[in-house]
Parts: sequence; C-alpha cells; structure tokens
Amino acid sequence: MLIDTVEIAQCRLVRGVLLPPGVGRRQILVTGPPGSGKSALVVRLRGWPEEGYIDLARKGWWRSPVLAYRPREVHLGLPLQGRAASLTVLEEDFAAAPCALDLERLEIPPRKRRVFQTDWRAKYVFDFQLPSAALLYAVRRTRAEAGTHSIDRDLSPELVLRQVEAYAAVAYHLHERGLRVVLRSEYGGPPRRFSAP
Repeated sequence: MLIDTVEIAQCRLVRGVLLPPGVGRRQILVTGPPGSGKSALVVRLRGWPEEGYIDLARKGWWRSPVLAYRPREVHLGLPLQGRAASLTVLEEDFAAAPCALDLERLEIPPRKRRVFQTDWRAKYVFDFQLPSAALLYAVRRTRAEAGTHSIDRDLSPELVLRQVEAYAAVAYHLHERGLRVVLRSEYGGPPRRFSAP
C-alpha cells in the first residue's frame, strides 16, 4: 500500500467475505484498478453482475441510478488537471496523458442536516481493491499472455503503478472528506482502513 493502513478488527464473514462492523453488503461499491479482483469480490457477495460507472467530479453522482444496485463494481471517472472531462484509468487518454489528478474537483455528498434527509455519506461504503502494483502487474501480464483481457495488451509497470496510485489517492481523499472507505491490499484479503484519522 502507498498509504499506511491497519487491518480492521472484529470483522464478520458474509458469504465468504470479511466485512467491517456496521457495514452491510447492500452498501458496498467495489472499485479499483483493472485486474484487482473487483469482479471476484462482487461475485462472492452475490452482487449486481454488471459493472457501473460514476464520474466523481459530477455534481450529485451519489444520486445516480447506477448506484441503486449494490453490491456493485464501479469504475470511477477521475478529473485530471488541465482536462475538462473525467477519465477512467482504463482509457487510452489516461495512459497517454501523464496529468496529475485534480482531487479538488471531486464532488463530496453533503452532510445530513435534517431528520428525514438521506445520509449519503453513510449510504455507501467504497471497497477499494488495491493490491501492490508489482503483484497487479504480474497478474495482468499473465492475463495479457492468455489474451483474455484486451485492456492488458499495452501494459507497462509504470501504467499499473500510476493506476494504483490514482485509486489510492482517491480513496484517501474520500476518507478525509468523511466518506466510508475500506481497502483490501491482497486478493480476497481482510478489510483495512487508513491509520490516519
């Protein structure tokens, strides 16, 4: 991991997956770079089979119909400095443009202010799949040799590292802004949290 994390204590086993205390499977949005184990985790949780997409720079992304079905795998649209439109780490433009993330453009759900208002920050739990870039590169090289995933065709260790770093930075930013974030640094591994408050 790029940022210090600690394993979450007192997890419970739900359909073969360790979940932190107070987290229900219908809150979970599974995300991470390609090849990180997102689909496998969603299958184990018997979640929604189709992948979704949310642009974290879009106002009100938390109301997207895509998020109605959970647990679900979601790809994140990420804003880059000097670019108007968000990109996923899967896009060729992300690989070609070494622009830094523009984290200040990420939209954060409002805090609950009234009794009957939806608490958007508590509604979702982002489960970030973040194995090390070296392990992820090895897994994706194997996939590339087998020809099973076209996304792995033009793979480089630098691209994989950049994708992992992007997701780690977004996870920490969301955590700092009060959203619920869980991290997994190994395939099928236990949930972790950031050690910093």
